Amino acid sequence: MFDLLAAGKVIKYYKIISAPFPSLLLLCYFNFLLNFDDTILTSISLMNPLKLVPNFLTLLNLLAGILSILMVSKGLLAEASILIFIAAVFDFLDGFAARLLNAYSAIGAQLDSLADVVSFGVAPGFILHQLIIMSHGRMEFILFNIDIIPLLVFVVPLFAALRLAKFNVDTRQTDSFIGLPSPAAALLIASLPLVREQLYEGQSLFYMVITNTYFYLGIAVVTSLLMVAELPLFGLKFKSFAFKGNEIRWLFLAISLALLLFFQAVAIPFIILIYLFLSLVVFLADIQQ
Repeated sequence: MFDLLAAGKVIKYYKIISAPFPSLLLLCYFNFLLNFDDTILTSISLMNPLKLVPNFLTLLNLLAGILSILMVSKGLLAEASILIFIAAVFDFLDGFAARLLNAYSAIGAQLDSLADVVSFGVAPGFILHQLIIMSHGRMEFILFNIDIIPLLVFVVPLFAALRLAKFNVDTRQTDSFIGLPSPAAALLIASLPLVREQLYEGQSLFYMVITNTYFYLGIAVVTSLLMVAELPLFGLKFKSFAFKGNEIRWLFLAISLALLLFFQAVAIPFIILIYLFLSLVVFLADIQQ
């Protein structure tokens, strides 16, 4: 039988959520009456709202990725890059909240991957595409009235999607990673417009190298391959904040913070390289034990 008490509780929640939208409230009411049994209603009515926090943070990650793409379309690359960094913060927070609230769910895992494809795959791909259009040293390769060269960087979202799909089914990647995580690859790419902006006035040899078309193409290829490579990398999840057992994580964070303080955006590509190097050191040390 239909549980009117449980239905009343659910409708009460919907009144709070959709107070400005009475037609939506009415639609939800009939939807519950026609399609839900009392067991589902009871489970929904007793749901802890805090369990929704991780998924809400994941959606903020997705929103930041969408806004990043919008900024690229308006030519605002620095803003687009900053939004990817914001997406990375939300990506960290949703996992942290899930562990803190013990709010793991299958839908949360799938939602996280879908958001990451946009924020750490599609958005960085569009940033690279725009950087190549703005770069120097580019030769055009026209096919059907379209310059193919800038389109090559869209290997990044393709490989990001592949990397995330592999992560979802790879049981080895619980406390560490196999291959460069898509957020790390995205942060590397997102740093490039900021580095370009920071070094613009100097017009140094380093600036000329990192604003060359083939440098950007190289970044696209290398990051794509690293994401799917069988390369063991240490994870940044702290089970506790004690130094013992987290030595490599604290060392990496300390080096990263120092580099950021001294070199700002220029430090970010080097931080990714240090991450790869330290992971190699950890891997070789584990082999010898």
